[in-house]
Amino acid sequence: MRSVIFFILLLITVSCSSDLENQDVTLKDALMDKTSVVDNVIACAASNENDDLVSVFFYPRDGVSNIRYYETKDLDVSKNDYNQYYRLDIASFEVFNGYLRKFEVAVSKEKWVIVSFEEAGKTHLSNPIRLKHFTKPTEYASDNVKVDSLQTGMPLFSWEDGEYTDTKIYFQVVSDAADNLISGSYTYENSFQYYDLKNVVLNITKGNPLALKIEEKHNFTLMGVSEDNWVNLFSEIEF
Repeated sequence: MRSVIFFILLLITVSCSSDLENQDVTLKDALMDKTSVVDNVIACAASNENDDLVSVFFYPRDGVSNIRYYETKDLDVSKNDYNQYYRLDIASFEVFNGYLRKFEVAVSKEKWVIVSFEEAGKTHLSNPIRLKHFTKPTEYASDNVKVDSLQTGMPLFSWEDGEYTDTKIYFQVVSDAADNLISGSYTYENSFQYYDLKNVVLNITKGNPLALKIEEKHNFTLMGVSEDNWVNLFSEIEF
């Protein structure tokens, strides 16, 4: 019985750890004889607040399949050399009840990561994500976000940057009390008004959501993302 339990624990450890020793499938191998589309998977990564894992978030569009996670051995390679990315066969987890997903990995070194999936007969790739969990751990804050205009059902969110100054874009999610995503958008500016798209540069919201009911509880989640797709700042508030 002990040997069976040990074997199960070993399988769990291997599936969740970031260990390239037994990996022999590279991203270059996976793309052989396939049509690929670069920069067409929305993805970023953050160090977790309460454990030593790194979360690699991505947006799985409806109908995609064969979702894969690839990483390099370390940072001492070209981020665009697909022969340096090795596949890890690990599970992904739901975020906002499946609207987004994430991989959670234990990573002993900073490295480059790419997420891919199949869609319409093509392999779509994220931009390379640089993990910075040692040199630039994600800052978690909640007192940097302000909310105005609640009474209109179209609240205005504004925020201050944290300790890092190289944030290039902001991802905002408005969700309900059950954690269902209502809107997801990107801005270059430090503000977003639900649901006004004037300053939105990328939108993953499905349909045209209704005005929020002021008597109901909602959540606002913010990620400040650097040019190399690392989450500098993570904020979450209830309103």
